[in-house]
Amino acid sequence: MTFMPTISFVKYAAPKKGLAIVLAGEGGALGDAAAACDPGKILARAFSVSEFSGKSGSVVDVLAPEGSSLDRLVAIGAGKAEDLNEYAWLKLGGTIAAQLRKATEVAVVADIAGVAITPADVARLAAGIVLRSYGFDKYKTRKDEANGKDTPSKPAKISIHCAEPSAAKKAFADLQAVADGVMLARDLVNEPANVLGPVEFAARARELEKLGVKVEVLTEKEMKKLGMGALLGVAQGSVRPPRLVVMQWNGGRAKARPVAFVGKGVVFDSGGVSIKPASGMEDMKGDMGGAAAVTGLMHALAARKAKVNAIGIIGCVENMVDGNAQRPGDIVTSMSGQTIEVLNTDAEGRLVLADALWYCNDRFQPKFMIDLATLTGAIMVALGQHHAGLFSNDDELAANLFAAGQTSQERVWRMPVGPEYDKMIDSKNADMKNIGGRHGGAITAAQFLKRFVKDTPWAHLDIAGTAMGTQANEINQSWGSGFGVRLLDQLVRDNYEG
Repeated sequence: MTFMPTISFVKYAAPKKGLAIVLAGEGGALGDAAAACDPGKILARAFSVSEFSGKSGSVVDVLAPEGSSLDRLVAIGAGKAEDLNEYAWLKLGGTIAAQLRKATEVAVVADIAGVAITPADVARLAAGIVLRSYGFDKYKTRKDEANGKDTPSKPAKISIHCAEPSAAKKAFADLQAVADGVMLARDLVNEPANVLGPVEFAARARELEKLGVKVEVLTEKEMKKLGMGALLGVAQGSVRPPRLVVMQWNGGRAKARPVAFVGKGVVFDSGGVSIKPASGMEDMKGDMGGAAAVTGLMHALAARKAKVNAIGIIGCVENMVDGNAQRPGDIVTSMSGQTIEVLNTDAEGRLVLADALWYCNDRFQPKFMIDLATLTGAIMVALGQHHAGLFSNDDELAANLFAAGQTSQERVWRMPVGPEYDKMIDSKNADMKNIGGRHGGAITAAQFLKRFVKDTPWAHLDIAGTAMGTQANEINQSWGSGFGVRLLDQLVRDNYEG
């Protein structure tokens, strides 16, 4: 069973039992507090034998160290001091979590020779431990067998030894809120579609009311009155009714315009009548990764009481094959009044976002809108799974997003939009068509969305390659990554609070 560790912060002291983890800088040098954990110089000998150099992420593990009451003594390389940026501390925390195994009492000594470790650094170390510890095994009935021999029998109690424990605890409370938002997004993406439908997703979002988020849920009837023909066209093939969820966090000045985030929430995408191949279709339970990120972000902002007014809107639908499903060639009328010829029912996410973006802009008149969507396979062809595609009509917003991505390492890469691409989605039978042909598929999808934002600063993040099925890394071992929560929290934190 996956247990999340409990973390406390204490003044430096030599651990007496359980697992002790120390950090070593380049060359394997230990700080004074770390060296106190190794009175017999066992690590020094182990470093020599293993040729341990303190390289970032390298590990030396000593079992039942001689002359000590500890069960294990582990040293983890922290690398060069100049490379210890915000993300490096998170990764280091993740490496620590990977060494816990069955340990239930753990002391982490946050001390590196020649490095002035701040309370914020210690907090990031702790956040990395939490993020790496996440697992999704709620449907496994034989958890110990399924998760392997290193599965702990109860949550680990981790004490992090540092110079300023009170300040580190305060800084960690802020990052814990963000980590909880990431894990909420991961949970949502990992849930099977038979459990998480549009109605159930809306109910999960409504739980944010406990944090002070105002949540409204629009039903199919209300969306019909608003004229959301694009979104409703996607939903009409499913027996599960759609929902549009509006989340408001008012942490800024009373009359300050909000920032807005809009997420694609297709809880399962069969492709509709333009049905997808069977191979890999099970992954389409994650086609709501954009909505998951928006929900996780709203949790993070509210839980850390961010000084900003923020709107989160998610369009939750299921795209299914049915006698009532929309057909290729159908023409729908969006909330904006613009008509759309649906040439491919598997290009459905942009139809959902079209109405959600228009509704958001019309009702709230935000400073900017950012939408997130697992929108196109084309973006994965262009960028792989290490960057999300960034499309924008505003250079300042795009630059801020890029910078936030570099800091958080949830990276984005700007892609072009322009009139040449816009012509590719003109239709002979309606105002536009929902696909633009084989070439530039991610770009024409963005051009489609751009027609529903007017002059409001806007960015579209195509997270098809980053929200699910990505390679495991130091802070994420989950199929659902929660991508976007840390990125957008960083964006707000750096530019829009106060």
